[in-house]
Amino acid sequence: MKIQLSTESFASAAVDVLAVAVRSKHVTDDPNVRAIDKAMGGILVPQLKDQEFKGGEGKTFSMLARGRVKAKRVLIIGLGDKAMGSRLHRLLGVIASRSSQSKASLALIAPDLEADTLRCLSEGLITGTYKYTRYFTGDRKPKRELKKLVVLGKGKLTPAAREAVAQGQAVGETVNLARDWVNCPPNDLTATVLADAAAEESKKLGIACKVLDKKAIEKLGMPLLLAVNRGSKEEPRFIHMTYAPKLERGAAKPKKIVFVGKGLTFDSGGLCIKPADGMLTMKMDMGGAATTIATVLAAAKLGLPLEVHGIVASTDNMTGSDAYKPGDVYPSRDGKTVEIINTDAEGRLVLADALAYARDLEPDYLIDHATLTGACMVALGGFTAGLFTNDDGLRDAYQKASALSGESFWAMPLDESLRDQLKSQIADLKHTGSRYGGAITAALFLREFVGKCAWAHLDIAGPAWMDKDHGLHPQGGSGFGVTTAVELLRALSAS
Repeated sequence: MKIQLSTESFASAAVDVLAVAVRSKHVTDDPNVRAIDKAMGGILVPQLKDQEFKGGEGKTFSMLARGRVKAKRVLIIGLGDKAMGSRLHRLLGVIASRSSQSKASLALIAPDLEADTLRCLSEGLITGTYKYTRYFTGDRKPKRELKKLVVLGKGKLTPAAREAVAQGQAVGETVNLARDWVNCPPNDLTATVLADAAAEESKKLGIACKVLDKKAIEKLGMPLLLAVNRGSKEEPRFIHMTYAPKLERGAAKPKKIVFVGKGLTFDSGGLCIKPADGMLTMKMDMGGAATTIATVLAAAKLGLPLEVHGIVASTDNMTGSDAYKPGDVYPSRDGKTVEIINTDAEGRLVLADALAYARDLEPDYLIDHATLTGACMVALGGFTAGLFTNDDGLRDAYQKASALSGESFWAMPLDESLRDQLKSQIADLKHTGSRYGGAITAALFLREFVGKCAWAHLDIAGPAWMDKDHGLHPQGGSGFGVTTAVELLRALSAS
C-alpha cells in the first residue's frame, strides 16, 4: 500500500475517513476544525462542544460528514498540550490508521509539509494499519482493510517531501515485519524459518546474509548457543547480515554499527521449566532478533551512509533428554568457562557467544536487543526498556533517539558491587546471580564478552509484547526498538 501525498482540498477528498489533529487548548479554535465546520454547514463545532471533547492525547471524536465534505466521516484526534514533535506525529498516524481499520480509505490532514513531519506521519500510518490476521478463517477473516492512505497538505510538493513519505513508509514496513515474526506461533517460526526469512528479505535489498546451520556453528565455535539447543529437536541457526553503503572512490570509511539480537523462538525454561502461564507468550522471546533484522533492513531501505551488521543467535530452549542442566559447565566462544545455574536464563548464554563474535568485527558501536529478564519488567514495568551501557556518549545518543521515536528507554546502572554474584567456585563465571538486581547482573554477565567495544544492552522484555494496544504499539508483538535504532543511525550518519 503506497501512501499518497496530495494538496487537494480536504473537502474534495472522497474517502471513508477524513482525519485531523487538534491540541487540547485549541479544539474549536483550530483552523482545520473551523474550516471543516464551515464546509459541513456549522455542525461540527457544536457537536464537539456538546460532547465536551477536550483533545486529550490519544482521544478521538468521530461523526458523519455533511455539506461540502465528500468524506463519509470526520475524525478528530486529540494530541494533548505537548508541543508537536516526532513522537506525536507518529502517534497521529497510528491513531488515524487504527481508528479507520474497518474502512477502505483514509485522508489525514498534515500539520505541515516539513520532511520530518511527513516521515513520522507516514511511518505512523503504516504501523497503525497493522493487524496480525494470518490464522483467521471464515467469519474471523477481516472483511475490509485500509487500502488507501492519503496525506493532505498545503503548499508545494517537493521531491524532499515525497522522499520523506517514502522513508516513513519504509521504516513502518520493517516495523510491521518484526511484528509478524514475533506474533508467529512457535510451531511455524523455528530458528530455521527465522533465518530463511532474514535471508529472503536481505536478498530483496541486496544485503549480504550468511546463515550457519548446526554443523557450521560447531565449526565456528559457539558452545553456549549449542548448549541451550541440546534439549531441542530443532537445529539452531546463526545469522550474520551485512549492509554496506555504496561509496564514491576516495570516500572515508563509514562508521560500523553491529546489532545483536536474542533469537529464542520459544522458551520453555528448559529443565528449570516455567509454569504454564509463563510459557504462553514465549514465542516472543525472539523479539530482539526481530528488531535486529528489521533494523538492518531499514538501514538498507533508507540508504544510510553507515556499515550496519545484524547478528542473531537462534534456537528454542526445550526439555529433551540431552538438555543442558543446572550445574553443567561449558566453555564459551570467548574462552571463559560458564557454570549453569538456571536453564531459564538461556538468553544471556546465546548472546554471550554472539557478542564475542560481533566484538571481533571491531565495530564503532555494539548494541544488543534482548527480551532478557523479568527483573527488568519488575523494575520498569511493561512499557519501558532497560538501557545498560559502558559508554556515556552512546547512552546519551540512545536517549535522544528514544525521545524522537516515542519509545521509552531508561538508563540503568552497571552496579559493580553486584559483580561478585557471578563468581563461581568451579568455573570462570556463574551465569546468574540472585533475583535482586537480576537485570543488572544479566547485563554484567554480557559485558564479560564485549571486550573494549562501546556497547549498549537493551533489555526489551516488557515492551516487546503488549497485552493490549498502548500508544504507538499494538496488542501482541510491538516491533519495539526498531524506530529508536533507526533514529540513532540517522544521528550517527549526520555526525
